[in-house]
Amino acid sequence: MERIEGAAVGPCPSSIYLCPLRLHYRQNGAQKSWDFMKTHDRKSLVLVRQFRPAVYAGEIERCFPGSLVALAQDGPPELLPALPGSAGVTVELCSGLVDQPGLSLEQVACKEAWEECGYCLAPSDLRRVATYRSGVGLTGSSQTMFYAEVTDAQQSGPGGGLAEEGELIEVVHLPLDGAQAFAEDPDIPKTLSVIFGISWFLSQVAPSLGL
Repeated sequence: MERIEGAAVGPCPSSIYLCPLRLHYRQNGAQKSWDFMKTHDRKSLVLVRQFRPAVYAGEIERCFPGSLVALAQDGPPELLPALPGSAGVTVELCSGLVDQPGLSLEQVACKEAWEECGYCLAPSDLRRVATYRSGVGLTGSSQTMFYAEVTDAQQSGPGGGLAEEGELIEVVHLPLDGAQAFAEDPDIPKTLSVIFGISWFLSQVAPSLGL
């Protein structure tokens, strides 16, 4: 996700995010003007995107049926058929393991929000959404989902996960007016928790925000 190519700079005659303006005014009898920038209020859902090896392997098996079975025998590892890395990238909620004794679920959620998204939260900022089971055919793990509202002022870190743990996470800002279409788009790889989280937000929070 860090490979950037073909970058070019050009004019920006119009933008939904920035609007240059000039204020004309008189101060103590002197005529003055000041150029400034009006920014678009960003109302969005904060998600993350990252590469998942299991998803990548599943896409290889889908595109090349039998390729994984053929390699699941005793013997040295063999190269799999190649697919672009994007085949294994999924959109998810910020999440993490509860693997530090003494931390509450809320504290773990705040820790992950900082590491993955760069937002500084306190447990009191969180609203518990639901607790549910996932991977019931394999792990049967319990997950708890929280909701928090954040502002740009709370984003005091770069996010991206912990480099020392090999994490490479991209923060995604999903505009609210496109959230429903995003959740329903079968061509965008995403977790079920993202679909549920968007549905919950649109039914439980959006109406109170006048959306």
